[in-house]
Amino acid sequence: MKNKRYSEARIMGILKQAEGGVPVSELCREHGMSNASFYKWRAKFGGMDASMISDMKSLADENRRLKRMYAEMSMQNDLLKEVLGKK
Repeated sequence: MKNKRYSEARIMGILKQAEGGVPVSELCREHGMSNASFYKWRAKFGGMDASMISDMKSLADENRRLKRMYAEMSMQNDLLKEVLGKK
């Protein structure tokens, strides 16, 4: 799994600084990130607080787990249909 360079808390801090009036170009230079990263974070995390981010992360993990379960069940179902169809 890829290690993240910026934690959720650090991203929230950067977004709060931007809301406080610090120019985006200055923030990007200070934290060593691109403008695209800032705007992507703002689109994804804008208006959230730390608890909402952790909730979103847990929901994404659960969604990933459920999709994997569905894929496995679908494969089992296809195998059973194939076996039953040959008899």
